[in-house]
Amino acid sequence: MQPELYLSYSSAFLIGLLGSTHCLGMCGGISASLSMALPVGRGFRLRQTLLLLAFNFGRIGSYALIAAIIALLSTRAAGQWQWAGLLLMTVAGVLLILMGLSMGQWWQGIRFVERAGAPVWQALSPLTKRFLPVNNAGQALALGALWGWLPCGLVYSTLGWAALQPTVPSAALTMFFFGLGTLPSMLATGYAAQWIRGLKSNRSVRKISGVLLILFGLWTLPLQALLHA
Repeated sequence: MQPELYLSYSSAFLIGLLGSTHCLGMCGGISASLSMALPVGRGFRLRQTLLLLAFNFGRIGSYALIAAIIALLSTRAAGQWQWAGLLLMTVAGVLLILMGLSMGQWWQGIRFVERAGAPVWQALSPLTKRFLPVNNAGQALALGALWGWLPCGLVYSTLGWAALQPTVPSAALTMFFFGLGTLPSMLATGYAAQWIRGLKSNRSVRKISGVLLILFGLWTLPLQALLHA
């Protein structure tokens, strides 16, 4: 594997980890409801873990699928038009910067980007009712696969970055590692969940995460190429 791919995967994981408090706000409610729907008793913790894992890997699978579709289109475009690569890098960098500004609570312009995915979610969201209440891992997996299409600025930001990968599989793996970065907050229960909610409301943590995401965005921007274009 190329060294730059290792960097992409580890960076995608870090982006997911940094933005995990945003994920808790977007998907934490449905994830918590899976646990509350289960009757407390023998084997509760095991069933809870299975449902949460199934839901989240369904969600991550959707991220990888969307990345593969976008990468399939973007790699063809970059192959036909030289400027397409620069455009993709610029879009990816700008999206990460917008997400950083939102995370740091400086500007919520990323919400305009999230609205772009609203029509797709409006078409898919009624299907989620078929799998509620969740009683088994299969239902949780299907629900997570649908929930992965929920409009989310952090996901869109990372998808733009994943589209820059040289192949379709590497783009899908980039989003897979991003999803793995979001897992700790999504799987957290009990005191851990309270601790993560505390991080979500901690201004210092949000600002540090925001600054780091902005730096990721600036690193992605093809500034030298644009200056010499």
